[in-house]
Amino acid sequence: IEKIVLFLLEQQGQLANRLCDLRQQHDVILQLSNGGSKICELQEAYRGVGHDLLRLLFFVEMNAIGLRKILKKFDKRFGYRFTNYYVKTRANHPYSQLRQVFRHVGIGAVVGAISRNLADLQDHQGNYVSIYDQPALSHPDPIVHSIKAAVNKLSNSTNFLEFLGKHAFIMQDDLRSPSEDDVVEQRYHFMSLLLNLVNTFLYMVNTYIIVPTADDYSLSLGAAATVCGVVIGSMAVAQVFSSVYFSAWSNRSYLRPLVFSSIVLLIGNTLYALAYDLNSIVVLLVGRLFCGLGSARAVNRRYISDCVPHKLRMRASAGFVSASALGMACGPALACLFQTDFKIYKLTFNQETLPGWIMAISWLIYLLWLSISFREPPQEIKQDIIPQEVRAGTVVNYAVENGITQPLLLNKELKQGENGDQEYDDGEEESCEKTRKPVTSIVSAYRLLTPSVKVQLLVYFMLKYAMEILLAEASVITAYYFIWSTNSVAIFLACLGLTVLPVNIIVGTYISNMFEERQVLLASEIMVLIGILLSFHIGIPYSVPQYVGSALITFVSAEVLEGVNLSLLSRVMSSRLSRGTYNGGLLSTEAGTLARVIADGTITLSGYFGVAKLLNATLVPSLFICISSIIATCVTYNSLY
Repeated sequence: IEKIVLFLLEQQGQLANRLCDLRQQHDVILQLSNGGSKICELQEAYRGVGHDLLRLLFFVEMNAIGLRKILKKFDKRFGYRFTNYYVKTRANHPYSQLRQVFRHVGIGAVVGAISRNLADLQDHQGNYVSIYDQPALSHPDPIVHSIKAAVNKLSNSTNFLEFLGKHAFIMQDDLRSPSEDDVVEQRYHFMSLLLNLVNTFLYMVNTYIIVPTADDYSLSLGAAATVCGVVIGSMAVAQVFSSVYFSAWSNRSYLRPLVFSSIVLLIGNTLYALAYDLNSIVVLLVGRLFCGLGSARAVNRRYISDCVPHKLRMRASAGFVSASALGMACGPALACLFQTDFKIYKLTFNQETLPGWIMAISWLIYLLWLSISFREPPQEIKQDIIPQEVRAGTVVNYAVENGITQPLLLNKELKQGENGDQEYDDGEEESCEKTRKPVTSIVSAYRLLTPSVKVQLLVYFMLKYAMEILLAEASVITAYYFIWSTNSVAIFLACLGLTVLPVNIIVGTYISNMFEERQVLLASEIMVLIGILLSFHIGIPYSVPQYVGSALITFVSAEVLEGVNLSLLSRVMSSRLSRGTYNGGLLSTEAGTLARVIADGTITLSGYFGVAKLLNATLVPSLFICISSIIATCVTYNSLY
C-alpha cells in the first residue's frame, strides 16, 4: 500500500506541474488577439493530462482489486473476517495510507483544474466564473465525464439518481471514449426516449389496472373468484417469451418492435373488454395473453442503454423507474373512476370492461404518436470501439495477470487465481475482445452467472413472488375478510404503489450512504420475512390493521430490497452481459416474470381449497422461498467477505 500511495502522490505531483505550465501558457494565449490555433493545441494538452489521470485511476483500481484479493485470502485462511477489522481500524486513522486511496482529494483538485480551464478555453471569453458558483457547465468536455465516471466507479459513491438508475437495471458499459460518445449522440433523440418512457408507463398501467376487478370479472363469466390469479398471471406467462424475441428484435430496430407491441396490446385489451359480452373466459385469457406478448420493456431498456449518451443515461434510467412506479400507482387508481354501467349498441361498459376499453384507446393514441414522432436510430453500431482508457486498463490487468510486468502481488497463487477468486471477480476477463463480446445464447449467459449473481437472482425472484401474491390476491382476500368494495381495493393498491418513489428517495439518499448494500439487502430480506409472518391468519380474527400493516411492511421492504438487489447485481454481473440479446436486463426480467407466473398459478391452485384457506395457502410458499433466499444470502456473503 505504501508503494501504491507514494507512486500515486508522485504522479499527482507531475500532473500538477504540467497543469501549472499549461496555466502559464493559457494566460499568455488569452492576451493574444489571434491565438485560435494555440487554443486548440492547449485544449489537446489539457485533454492529454486528463488521459494520463485516467491511466492513474486505472492503476489505483487495479491495485485496489489486488488488495481485496489479498484480504480475501486472509479471511479464508484465518477462518474469520479479518477484512472487517483491517478496514475498520485503518479507514479513518489520521496516518492511514488507505485514506489517500479512498478519498481522492488530490485527484479531485486535478479534475477541477482540467474542467475549469477546458471550459474557459471552450468559451474563448476569458471570463473567470467560479466553478463553485456555477458547478454545472453547459458543455463539459468528454474527458471530464470519463474521469468522473472512473472516480465514481472507484469510490462507489451513491446518490438518489444513481440508485434509481441501478434500480432500472439498465446495463452500463464501463466507460465510453469521445468517439463512441459521438456515435451515441447521433443515435439520441429526445422524443424517441420520451416515447419509450410513455410505453413503460402505459404497460405498467395495463398490468395493474385490472387487479381490483379481476375477481369480479371472473365471477361474471361463471368462474371462481380465485381464477383472477390466472387472469392476471396469463399476461406474465406471455411476457416470459415476449421478452426474448423483443430483446433479439431490438438488435435490428427499435421502431418496429414498439409498433408491433402497440398493435398487439390494442388487440389484447379489445379482446379483454369484449369477453364480457361474449360471456367467454377463454376470450378474456386470450386478451391478457396478447397483452403479455406486447411487453416491450426489453426494448425500452435497450434503447436507453444503446441510444442515450452516457451523461444522460442515469437520468433516463431514473425516468424508466419513475415511469414504472407511476404506472403501478395509476393503474389501480384509474379503476376507481370506472364505477358505471351502460351499453352502446351491444357493447357493455362497466367497471370490469372499461379498463380494457380505456387501455385500447390509450394504445391507439400512442400508436399514432409513435408513428409520427419516433425516429429510428442509425443501424450502424460500432461494437468494436473500445475506449483508450478502458483498453489501457484492461491491457494492464492482462499484463499483470500474465507476468509481463512486475506485479505488486508476488505470490504465484495470486497470479494464477484460485477458483473462489475467479467465481467472484467476474469483471476481470483475459482480454479486451473477450470483455466486450456479447453472449450469443441463453446457455452462454447462464455460464457467466457466478454463485453471487445466482443468489441475487434468487432474491429478485423471491421479492417479485411475494409482491405478486400480495397484489394479485388483494381483491379476493379483502372481499372475503373485510367486505371491501372495488373502490377500497383500488385505493389501497394505489397507496401501496405511491410508496415506491419516496422509499427509493430515502434509500438512495440516506440509507445507502450509511450502510453497506449487503447489510441493507439482508435487513430488507428479514423485514419481508416479518411482513409475511404477520400476514398469516392464525387463531385470532383477521383484522384490517393486521392486513394493512403486514402488507405495507412486505411491500415497502420488497421495494427497498429490489433497488439494493439490482444495484448489487449491476456490479457483480459480467460485463459481457451489458449488451446483446441475452443481456443482464433480460435475465433479471425473466426471473421476475417467472416469479409472477408461479405466484399467480399458486393463487389459482390454492383456490381449490376454498377462499377461507387461500391466504395461508399462498403465504406458505412465500415463507419458504424467503427463508431460502436469506440462507443463500448469508452463506454466499460469508464466503465472499
